[in-house]
Amino acid sequence: MSFPKPISTIAFDADDTLWVNQPHYDEVEDNFAALLSAYLSREAVSHGLYEADVRNLPIFGYGAKAFMLSMIETAIALTDGRISGKEIQRIIEMGKEMLSRPVQLLDGVRHVLDSLEEDYALMVLTKGDLLDQESKIARSGLGRYFQTVEIVSEKKPETYRKILDRHGLQPDEFVMIGNSLRSDILPALEIGACAIHIPADSTWAHEQVSEANVTDKNFLKLDNICQVLDHFETPIRHS
Repeated sequence: MSFPKPISTIAFDADDTLWVNQPHYDEVEDNFAALLSAYLSREAVSHGLYEADVRNLPIFGYGAKAFMLSMIETAIALTDGRISGKEIQRIIEMGKEMLSRPVQLLDGVRHVLDSLEEDYALMVLTKGDLLDQESKIARSGLGRYFQTVEIVSEKKPETYRKILDRHGLQPDEFVMIGNSLRSDILPALEIGACAIHIPADSTWAHEQVSEANVTDKNFLKLDNICQVLDHFETPIRHS
């Protein structure tokens, strides 16, 4: 399958599409559970943290800072306030470490962007904390590839419609590439755009939906980002 010639803009999700992200959260969650091991089981900590994380999304949004606040809230709630100030300080340090750790690009990302940048308008369309995502884009060294960076609080069909309208794009000119069916694929397909799903090795439970929900002919699932290049064989040249 090759995408049709009208495609002019290719948008990439950032976390777990361009660089490693969820494994860092999994690692911190393991450390958090170890910190609370004197109080609770690993399963109880993970369950409580997931519930707090999802409950806090409308308030804190996505990202490492939101995750840190949910860890603090979970620690206080699950220990009935017995958590010490020293242990809370360690949770804060975990959050700060997440915010400053090096950005690890996924294999093939730079090659794909090098191959596409002259023939398509490239966009980052990601959700999360504005400062955190801007910092990761800068630290990744990928910023020069993208004419547009859109950092949003949530990815819904109306989010995609507003972004396409703002940039004067029609849905049939646009492809969204990402690892999340829930955020990257289904909303883009709903507005009539094309979408490429590249599953990550690890995906947050909140982002997981059944692939049976995807029946659109404009949908493509690939094993890795390098395979993207096989499906843009007739590029549009920008004047």
